Amino acid sequence: MADSKNAGAEIARLIDIMVELRDPKTGCPWDIEQDFASIAPYTIEEAHEVSDAIDRKAWDELPGELGDLLLQVVFHAQMAQEQGMFDFADCAAAISDKLIFRHPHVFGDESRDKSAEQQVKDWEAIKAVERAGKAERGTLDGVALGLPALTRAVKLQNRAARVGFDWPDAANVLDKIAEETAELVEARDHLGPDELEEEFGDLLFVMANLARHLKIDPEQALRRANTKFTRRFQAIEAALASDNRRPEDSDLIEMDRLWDQAKLAEKATG
Repeated sequence: MADSKNAGAEIARLIDIMVELRDPKTGCPWDIEQDFASIAPYTIEEAHEVSDAIDRKAWDELPGELGDLLLQVVFHAQMAQEQGMFDFADCAAAISDKLIFRHPHVFGDESRDKSAEQQVKDWEAIKAVERAGKAERGTLDGVALGLPALTRAVKLQNRAARVGFDWPDAANVLDKIAEETAELVEARDHLGPDELEEEFGDLLFVMANLARHLKIDPEQALRRANTKFTRRFQAIEAALASDNRRPEDSDLIEMDRLWDQAKLAEKATG
């Protein structure tokens, strides 16, 4: 494992490589023409690939995926430096300062002997001070628009809950889900596409709230559901391929039977 000196040298090397890639005369044409907006989707994609490697426990892939994510930070910092805004050192300093400020029980003289609940309260008080410094005075200010929608919904709901705007338990949320489902059916049968989309969004928002009350990460839950669907559908394809057929050569009744077989096989193997 590299020591801190080597780590610093490799970061410096990466920054130098990015400088060369962005050189207007000798750099890579693709890298040169990029800007913050064009790179942002890649930044999000790389973060998801890190999460995917962790979900798959692909520890041998994780260093590379984290490196890809680090490249995004270096890329953004280099573009900012070219415009005289900030550089990589400013990014590193900002997060270091933030971590120290947010952990007075580690880096200051506050006691570490506190409950998890008290730690959450202290954390929110510290973040409130930070938001005030950014002129973010509203309860929901500062929740990033670019977050995945389910994640942002949970963050908005958590913020509202901290000031008392929340259902007391999951049972109330389940009642609200039934209400929103009925409104969705009403919109489907009697209203237009805009109203239907709005009611569907309301239902998703309440489902995110249920996840929060059940202490479930809805993004993680949906990723797992996607993985399960992919695995079982691939089992359908494999079963049909053994008979030299494809899904389009089958029908719903047969594929549903093969789905159930795949489901039973998964349960049998634990």
